[in-house]
Amino acid sequence: QVQLVESGGGLVQAGGSLRLSCAASGGTFSSYRMGWFRQAPGKEREFVAAITTSGATTYYAHSVKGRFTISRDNAKNTVYLQMNSLKPEDTAVYVCAARLTPLYSSTYDTASDFGFWGQGTQVTVSS
Repeated sequence: QVQLVESGGGLVQAGGSLRLSCAASGGTFSSYRMGWFRQAPGKEREFVAAITTSGATTYYAHSVKGRFTISRDNAKNTVYLQMNSLKPEDTAVYVCAARLTPLYSSTYDTASDFGFWGQGTQVTVSS
């Protein structure tokens, strides 16, 4: 089964950018649909973005659409989250997740459909 390790988090000012990476090992990366979720203190885990196995199709939460971009490099077993125009409300622990089931339009943002999770990386956006 796949193991996931995130990196790239940190402290950034509002309006700035960060790129998160999630390195996968122990599985056939190109078989997994990948996603990013986030959880802020005192809040529930929230879907951020997802991407199909080939990278041809992506999905975004309304709150990040137009600012964040998910991508993947199957040759490097890595998925990325480019975050631009960051806002203080983007502050959270960002967690990478993987699933073998397809990203149906009704379930692409369902956390319970993702069977594999990383430990997360902290993103803090100061105002």
